[in-house]
Amino acid sequence: MQHVKMYTTAVCPYCIRAKQLLKARGVAQIEEIRIDLNPHERDLMMSTTGRRTVPQIFIGSTHVGGCDDLMALDGRGGLMPLLQQA
Repeated sequence: MQHVKMYTTAVCPYCIRAKQLLKARGVAQIEEIRIDLNPHERDLMMSTTGRRTVPQIFIGSTHVGGCDDLMALDGRGGLMPLLQQA
């Protein structure tokens, strides 16, 4: 299963929802990067993704986007193949 990285904050309902979906799809570990605790990581997230909102989710080297993007990807059947890429 691909490595999953999520930029998040302490109080973020969309982050919780995204984590729940990923766990339901078999993701055992999510690397969480708390941008509320680390301004450097927040700046890195914004320069990498062009977005300021959380969550920002990466599966392997693919930037999925936020929670709505993750849900849409799952809804069209693209999440599991992305998670299972070698």
